[in-house]
Amino acid sequence: MTVYRASWVLPVVGDPIADGWVMIEHGRIVGVGAGDAPDAVDLGRVVILPALVNAHTHLELSYLRGVVPPTNRFLDWIGRVIALRRQLSDPEDATILQSARAAIEEAYTSGTGLVGDVSNTLVTVPLLHEASVSARVFHELLGFNPDDPVGLVREARARVDNLDNGSATVRLSLAAHAPYSVSSALFAAIRDDLDAHRGDVSSVHISESSDEVEFIVRGTGGWREMLNSLGLETATWHPPGVSPAAYLADFGFLDSRVLAVHAVQCDGEDLSRLATLGTTVVSCPRSSRHVGVGDPPLEAFYAMGVKVAFGTDSLASVTDLNMFKELAAARNIAPRVSARDLIESATLSGASALGFGKQLGSIEEGKNAALIAVRLPAEVSDAEEHLLSGVDSTAVSWLDAEDFRNSG
Repeated sequence: MTVYRASWVLPVVGDPIADGWVMIEHGRIVGVGAGDAPDAVDLGRVVILPALVNAHTHLELSYLRGVVPPTNRFLDWIGRVIALRRQLSDPEDATILQSARAAIEEAYTSGTGLVGDVSNTLVTVPLLHEASVSARVFHELLGFNPDDPVGLVREARARVDNLDNGSATVRLSLAAHAPYSVSSALFAAIRDDLDAHRGDVSSVHISESSDEVEFIVRGTGGWREMLNSLGLETATWHPPGVSPAAYLADFGFLDSRVLAVHAVQCDGEDLSRLATLGTTVVSCPRSSRHVGVGDPPLEAFYAMGVKVAFGTDSLASVTDLNMFKELAAARNIAPRVSARDLIESATLSGASALGFGKQLGSIEEGKNAALIAVRLPAEVSDAEEHLLSGVDSTAVSWLDAEDFRNSG
């Protein structure tokens, strides 16, 4: 048993604790309090908080770091990514594996204890096991007009089941890519699979670009041109005629077990719908700017009562996987949102959305000791606000790291 004492402890589920302490035993939190603590390890001027949660990334794209430049048009960015992935089509290529492995370690070193990893190939599953990093791996499916959507999902489920070793830390489920790349029949089949696996959660990219909204509402614009250029038949396809959020909500795909990633182009009606459904929006502010879709309406998310988590997206659209940098971007976009709400989004909200809320995301007795300490400069008087300033990984350390990485 070890007791760590710090200038501040941020439980997330309660007020910050000045001169606080946390007691850990065998990788679990067994106590939290303030004031005197016998035989405590005094960490000094630091703040202890739950490890951050990167609720949306694509680790298998880490080899594209610095390769795809920022753009003012999302379709230009995605077109470049598609072309590059075709050049390196073997998911077991050493470049892909080495880059993904390094990205996982980078995320962990900067204080991330749980990731929501979207993967077309599932190549990252053994890498996450190897690194003992907690994750929800979404096996992402695409198919604008597949011949056999039910069979496609059945095959994907078999791949997931083949890799699922019953681990409590790396969990697998199926996900849909986006409304412009997944047919209604494929959405239905993925939803049926989700309903058949009550412990799973799913994910979908939604309302990321204005081109996507135009395509789903009117069936026109750049996305139709892109699909045609990729050899996909769009002549017989008819647009739903409503926003992407309304389409998937009315269709029955969205609910509290599905993460809606990006939602940059959602209006008030969309956000009200997402809030009513209990759907968590995963916002990736830095990536949204990089790919040219604009800033997410973060203040509106919180004002409308939408559940919010944060992600970095992939290294094809962001410079690093440091979630503190993502929080700094969020703070710049949403100055009127409280620091505590933003921190909760990057911890407990993300953990809950990924299905890990009972184990991670807050400092409570019985939870995993996935805790980090962030060094506080002498001039800092507001620990919560400091965490939104873009903390560098050199200021982050893990508590009881070995025990945590070996705990289930």
